[in-house]
Amino acid sequence: MVGIKDVARQAGVSVGTVSNVLNRPERVSSEIRARVHAAIDLLGYVRSESARQLRAGRSRMLGLLVMDTVNPFFAVLAQGTERVAVEAGLGVMVCNSAESASAEQAYLSLFVEQRLRGVLFAPVASDGEPWEALRRANIPFVIVDRAVSAQTACSVAADDVLGGMLAGRHLLAAGHRRIAYVRGPSHLQQVRDRREGLVRAAEESGLGADAIIDIPADKLDVAAGRDAGARLIGLFPRPAAVFCANDLLALGVMQTAFDAGVHIPDDLAIVGYDDIEFAEASLIPLTSVRHPAGEIGRLAAQLMLQELEPPDPEHDHQHTGIVLQPELVVRRSSMPRS
Repeated sequence: MVGIKDVARQAGVSVGTVSNVLNRPERVSSEIRARVHAAIDLLGYVRSESARQLRAGRSRMLGLLVMDTVNPFFAVLAQGTERVAVEAGLGVMVCNSAESASAEQAYLSLFVEQRLRGVLFAPVASDGEPWEALRRANIPFVIVDRAVSAQTACSVAADDVLGGMLAGRHLLAAGHRRIAYVRGPSHLQQVRDRREGLVRAAEESGLGADAIIDIPADKLDVAAGRDAGARLIGLFPRPAAVFCANDLLALGVMQTAFDAGVHIPDDLAIVGYDDIEFAEASLIPLTSVRHPAGEIGRLAAQLMLQELEPPDPEHDHQHTGIVLQPELVVRRSSMPRS
């Protein structure tokens, strides 16, 4: 392995000068910098980030822990985070908790061991404080896709209760009086908030919570949606409208409906949540509540950069919680033929 001493020998400078070129280039003349970089290119030297991190006592990596890396929503969120981080000279390590609290804790412990510069994560459990290990290690963190108390941490999320209300009002305005809710894992705060919004919409229209028929799903993916769709279609009387906790569930319900000969939207109106790219591209374009994933990722990364800077009188993580507004995007899946 080519080391920093080899580079110094080739460039005819000291090891300290090479270190300055790599870490504090403003201290070195342009002529010396050019000689050192020429030696690096000639020898194929690759600096050891782990060694640099040990010397500096901090990393140039951020950790991003999401609940499902397969879900396009989190892929877009990660892109928003990465753009901001890269511009600031930081890298992003994306990890997947797979909606598992134990996997979440394992990754958070790993982030502490690796001395990451900061961590952004979407918590799995809605109770407790899974970020306590980060706090003890003095690693800055930002909560994404879930609002938390302003006294707890910085956070960026969308108003999921409002999102559920938008979906419910839309279906109720179309004349539906019984709405199925395919909800996903009940321990997820987002799932519960979207249901709460749906119930509020029903109550606004003079209906009670019993107008909402819960259909559980153990995951927030297409396979779970297909399974929930089979149970929905088997109900008698069957609701003519369904709101799904995310678009992947909705696409799974739609697949099952196709297979069973149920016509969408005439026999079954479907509304999803997130407005992922596949929603519009579906055979029957899916009505969905637009969840601003990229904006959540971007704003969360900006908050993280503020956390990493020296104290800023205009930024106090005890008082910074950003809640974005969702938007209903109406498409064919919930619009009966006139």
